[in-house]
Amino acid sequence: MVKHSRRRTRRRLMAEINVVPYIDVMLVLLVIFMVTAPLITSGVKVNLPQVRAGAIAGPTTESVVITVDQFGDYYLDLGAEKDQPASDQILYDRLRVALEYRPDTPVLVRGDHRVDYGRVVRAMAIAQKAGAPEVGLITAPPERREP
Repeated sequence: MVKHSRRRTRRRLMAEINVVPYIDVMLVLLVIFMVTAPLITSGVKVNLPQVRAGAIAGPTTESVVITVDQFGDYYLDLGAEKDQPASDQILYDRLRVALEYRPDTPVLVRGDHRVDYGRVVRAMAIAQKAGAPEVGLITAPPERREP
């Protein structure tokens, strides 16, 4: 009787990682970030004052002031029509022309405390769309109470 010796063949362990599924996940995440990134960065840019910041000087002759009255009407302190209310389009057109002439002109928005906040934000957005390098808010300091 002849015994056949069976060789046992061991399977070698494979030390490689299949990266194809990880590439698929990475591409899906990349697409999600590419779609959501522009949505995150949109909005009106506003420079907020620092805690220790003092009051800034009032509007200068070099700044443009948009006033929003209690009824939500816009007034622009440019030209001969300072006392005439301006629509969104007129406000945009007049600001764009003024900013083409002097592109570094800061724009300040002065809103009545009774007006809807959305109207003030809309004025800031129009100014930014017209090309304003900086858009700020004008506020009155709180009244001091005597002890």
